[in-house]
Amino acid sequence: MDKATKTGIIGEFKKHDKDTGSTEVQVAMLTDRIHQLTTHMVSHKHDFHTQLGLLKLVGQRRRLLAYLSREDADRYNKLIGRLGLRK
Repeated sequence: MDKATKTGIIGEFKKHDKDTGSTEVQVAMLTDRIHQLTTHMVSHKHDFHTQLGLLKLVGQRRRLLAYLSREDADRYNKLIGRLGLRK
């Protein structure tokens, strides 16, 4: 992920000026990386190292989303709506 993409994601999902690590930003960054790896896996079906990394990222995103749904359901619903994720 290049710097421009990263700052664009942070700018879109940040809660305040210096926010770079909130749950929303982390989930958005993981979602972008998951999309990149998914497109890679379409053309490289036997890249099992990437497949393992992709599964780890999906698990990490799932844990962050579970945390957010426990703590603040309204923020969770807004985030999955903005990212186009299923419940």
